[in-house]
Amino acid sequence: MRGYLRGDGRKGVRNVVAVAYLVECAHHVARAIVSKSDDPDVQLIGFPGCYPNAYALKVMQAIATHPNVGGVLLISLGCESFNREALRAAVEVSGRPVETLVIQDSGGTAATIQKGREAVARLTAIAARTPQVAMDLSDLVIGAICGGSDGASGITANPAVGRAFDRLGAAGATCIFEETGELVGCETIMAARAITPELGRELEASVRKAEAYYTVMGYGSFAPGNAEGGLTTQEEKSMGAYSKSGSAPIVGILKPGDTPPSGGLYLLDVVPDGEPRFGFPNISDNAEIVELIACGAHLILFTTGRGSVVGSAISPVIKVCANPETYRKLADDMDVDAGRIMEGRGTLDQVGDEIFDLVLTVAGGARTVSEALGHQEFILTYKTFEPIGPACLPLRRAV
Repeated sequence: MRGYLRGDGRKGVRNVVAVAYLVECAHHVARAIVSKSDDPDVQLIGFPGCYPNAYALKVMQAIATHPNVGGVLLISLGCESFNREALRAAVEVSGRPVETLVIQDSGGTAATIQKGREAVARLTAIAARTPQVAMDLSDLVIGAICGGSDGASGITANPAVGRAFDRLGAAGATCIFEETGELVGCETIMAARAITPELGRELEASVRKAEAYYTVMGYGSFAPGNAEGGLTTQEEKSMGAYSKSGSAPIVGILKPGDTPPSGGLYLLDVVPDGEPRFGFPNISDNAEIVELIACGAHLILFTTGRGSVVGSAISPVIKVCANPETYRKLADDMDVDAGRIMEGRGTLDQVGDEIFDLVLTVAGGARTVSEALGHQEFILTYKTFEPIGPACLPLRRAV
């Protein structure tokens, strides 16, 4: 593999120019700039809120300086409270080219779109000069998420991803799984895999927080579609989701925007801290994908039983289909047919090996199905998090 070398020493598997809107009022202009650029590596990201939020700023800074990003264009209306100066400064410090357009100062919609297209051309030309260097598995960060789970998910796709995670982690890669709201009931067995007792207690606490959050809000992560797909209880869904993590020791807990300090297996805690006040912690699978990318994930393994057609901006998404019937219906949206395990056409180890090999192929530049179809979904909303404590990253404390 070869990657794009960034100023902080990290290496990217893509060289994206991100066009970022900083309030919903600038969304249309930013989208038009991306559309008129007609380049799959010019992609749209953004935060719709006007009122500032520390979580949103942290995630936007992490995304704008992600190793897959080679340049950034910021689109501001002009009167929003989002801290565009802080975001621009973070991009500048990272060594990436960055430009800002303020619609109120740039002549309005049409004029800003034209200036944006010119800015994208400049940024793309600079990003194209990024040096490419050898990239090892130990440079890779891989995230895993499940969406549209059914009774097959915990039997085929999720444990197959777990097998791939075990191989990737053993080779030095960083692997991140989530989400605590779908791990209720698994906290004790998960804590037993922690590399320190203190981390184990933090893992249990993160799941208790998620359970309390859902209890206060009056719902959980068990959706009608899960039941229609054959899942019977939250515990059954949790065990299936948990199997994505494989069997390796868990070396730390992250919150959105945190960078893993070393290779190994991490849990991403996506449930807000403090009193529940933001509604459903993740309003769509793409919100979780964004948070995984904000932790540096170069690519995402997305398992689905009922079927999902989404992808993501910034980092490629590999779709692993759990159900053979779903695969036959949605084959053109899937990368891996894990459902063949149910029909005796493959084993968990064979599908895990296929996922492992596909990670290397995609990291080497091959496009995933969602990329080829033009999927570049991105969503970011309001949340609040407290900084993680030293017990959550014992490896950082040890170095």
